[in-house]
Amino acid sequence: MHNVTVRPVDLPRGAARFVRAWWPIYRADPHWVPPLIGERVAFLDPTRNPYFRVADVRCFLATRGHRPVGTIAATVDHELQKREPGVGLFGFFEFTEDPDVAQALWEAATDWLRQRGMTTARGPFNFNQNHDFGLLVKGFDTDPCVANPHNRYYYPARYEGLGLRGVMDWYAYWLEPGPIPPLVDKLARRVEARNPALRLEVLDAADYDRGIELFREIFNDAWEHNWGHVPLLAEEFDFVAKRLKQVIDPGLCFFAFVGDECAAASIALPDTNQVIKPMNGRIWPVGWLHALRKRPRIDVMRLFVLGVKQRYQHLGLGAPLYRRTWEVGLERGYRGAEASLVLDSNHRMRGALEKLGATIYKTYRAYEKKL
Repeated sequence: MHNVTVRPVDLPRGAARFVRAWWPIYRADPHWVPPLIGERVAFLDPTRNPYFRVADVRCFLATRGHRPVGTIAATVDHELQKREPGVGLFGFFEFTEDPDVAQALWEAATDWLRQRGMTTARGPFNFNQNHDFGLLVKGFDTDPCVANPHNRYYYPARYEGLGLRGVMDWYAYWLEPGPIPPLVDKLARRVEARNPALRLEVLDAADYDRGIELFREIFNDAWEHNWGHVPLLAEEFDFVAKRLKQVIDPGLCFFAFVGDECAAASIALPDTNQVIKPMNGRIWPVGWLHALRKRPRIDVMRLFVLGVKQRYQHLGLGAPLYRRTWEVGLERGYRGAEASLVLDSNHRMRGALEKLGATIYKTYRAYEKKL
């Protein structure tokens, strides 16, 4: 297609070139946060990332001449096949504004999926919904929060031009600082009065492995019926949790116990994108020093996850977790918080956030196309 060549990428050897292809695409975008190249290369390494043991993955790189102009990955997730046979995934779909680039990449990825019996392509997921996911379709005028994607403004139109249709939305809500909303405080007190065995515990940084195990139980239970959910096996969860350990502030992570059982948990993250962005993808030679100096200046947090085991979802445990997170955020002087990503169909969570005064400021979308 007009001198666009698409070739499969040999991982992990070709991972660095695959990742570096994104820089020219985003050169004119002031809100892109360059990922750490070393972290992305490790994530794309089949010998290091256990996800490659539960999925078949093929990455592709598009070039014009010798110049990289785009990337895509196609994935057959074995766990997803048990729930939705025939649904293949695509992600890391990055491309210049030239429509021929997106078309060539899309054809390479979908041909690969068809050869493996897939009848639907869904994405973007890098690689599945337990990793970075969703196409930004609204809210291009601000930087993304930590662990959230960002893409060029022209991507949604290009998706539609390829015949993809939106099938699910997620929202990022913004919360301004201020006194705890009286309704939330009242609800939290009511939950505590009705459940005298309820107690909140902060994540013990010295016993991070215990926190991982507690949250894994909640994750695979609470999200079981969410759209597109894929359970995480123990080694996958450990890999994801160890990546997050670099950005987690234990003081913003809480577990709710009812008696001796951990019933719910919430995790908020300091927005380390504020530190990572100026590093331009590199830890060395002085990136690490920049990170150490700038981290205390982070003034936004992301309400990353709040999960309640199904048998406890009638108790309203979100209210005391929200209140405690809000209190700590005020103590630490955050100028605001993002709560994301919240499914369009998750009316319980959306209602709770709106009671907190949160407003939607970014929208992300998943797309599908029959093959």
